[in-house]
Amino acid sequence: MAMHHASPEEVFDLAPLGPKLKDARTTAVVKSEAFEVVRLIVHAGTDIKAHQVDGPITLHYLEGRALLGLPETSLELSAGQWVYLEGDVPHSLRGIEDTSAHDSFLLEKFRPSQ
Repeated sequence: MAMHHASPEEVFDLAPLGPKLKDARTTAVVKSEAFEVVRLIVHAGTDIKAHQVDGPITLHYLEGRALLGLPETSLELSAGQWVYLEGDVPHSLRGIEDTSAHDSFLLEKFRPSQ
C-alpha cells in the first residue's frame, strides 16, 4: 500500500500522538522537488547513527525527549523545542523517551548558489 503524502493546501495533523506513540513509525508527510518533511519517530533507547544531509534542516520536537549529537556538542531537546542545522552538519539522535518530531529539509538542488 502506498504511503499517503500531503497535497498542496491539505491540512495535515501533526498533533502529539500520546499513547499511540509507542507503536508509531517514522512517516513521510510530503516530498517535493524542493523539500521533504517527515514525522520522525525515535523510540526510547533507539540510536540513529551519525549522518548528514545536503541541505539545511529543522527539527521541531512534538513530544518526548531526545539527544541530538553534533560535532562539538549534544543538545537534549523536548516537546515544543525547535532547532536549525545548516546542510552537511553530521548529527545523530538517541531517544531518551519515545519521541515524535517534525523534520523538514531543503533538497540540495534547490539551495541558493553560494
